[in-house]
Amino acid sequence: MAKQAPKQPIALMYQGYRFIFPEVYRQLEAWKERAADIPDPELRFQATDSIEKKAFHCEGGGLFSLLSGAQWKETVTFVVAYQTICDYLDNLCDQSESLDPKDFESLHFALEDAVHPDYEHRDYYAFREEKEDGGYLSELVSTCQGVLSRFPFYHLVQLDVADLSALYGEFQVHKHVKEEERVGRMQQWHQRNMSRVPDMQWYDFSASTASTMGVYTLVAYAAGKRVNRELVRRVRNCYFPYMQGMHILLDYYIDQAEDEADGEMNFCTYYPSNEALKKRIGEFMEETDRKIAELPDADFHQMLREGVVSMYLADEKVKELPGSSSMVPYLLNKSGTRSWFFYLNVKAYHKLKA
Repeated sequence: MAKQAPKQPIALMYQGYRFIFPEVYRQLEAWKERAADIPDPELRFQATDSIEKKAFHCEGGGLFSLLSGAQWKETVTFVVAYQTICDYLDNLCDQSESLDPKDFESLHFALEDAVHPDYEHRDYYAFREEKEDGGYLSELVSTCQGVLSRFPFYHLVQLDVADLSALYGEFQVHKHVKEEERVGRMQQWHQRNMSRVPDMQWYDFSASTASTMGVYTLVAYAAGKRVNRELVRRVRNCYFPYMQGMHILLDYYIDQAEDEADGEMNFCTYYPSNEALKKRIGEFMEETDRKIAELPDADFHQMLREGVVSMYLADEKVKELPGSSSMVPYLLNKSGTRSWFFYLNVKAYHKLKA
């Protein structure tokens, strides 16, 4: 494994497929085996299901470990455990019958504890009947805490990691309550946080909190020796709200048909038109690029940004969406020539798999 983050697509793909993804799947398999021992059948099903269906989240998150140099495996360990918590809790909230915000808040205390190495664990299942997970969630939390406690520079990023993690947890609570309460809660939440972000709508703000990319970037840098407060400020200002907002809007864009069928909230539907959505994603992209230019490893961050755009737009679901014939070339052209390269490669990969 190279000591520096890759600067070219071939190097990124080589290190991802040669080192990162095998380690991600090795660790996921271990957590899946652990999940199979959960006593409660519902918790056991949701834990194993979240790993089987959402493993690609850990793949993407694992790439940030390329910023950690020799400590990359430790960063992968954190990413896999933290993301597994996120995906497991998302499943539990999705399947909730009570839609009780107290339950969702209690579950997401696990993320708060995970990024504070000195925190005692709490009863995360306090407001639900299913409780017997055999210590599964606590083990995930302990794994995150253990990694972070071994990073000598974690104290430099901890406040920002904890803040971004808390925003993600709050978003998950607001997203999963009763349908008629969601918009009102998110609007009030945005109002309370307006001073922390540039001028934007509540659905822009909510989208920017719903990604874990900023957490992984900061943790990855904390594993090395280059981190300082100025770097933390620049990384945070790049990833929140811009890179994360772009990421989630693209994610929601390709899921519009599924979300409509399932009655799920989708931020794309709140834009006045498809044209407005297209321009807004483009604006998030432009702001991300401006902030990336201020970062060390700018080539690496730029590749990730372009890769995110290409991966989502190449998804098979996109061609069924109204207006996609305008949306796709507009965003790819704005994203840059290399994005077309990534896009065509992903499309070719999908055809080979078909």
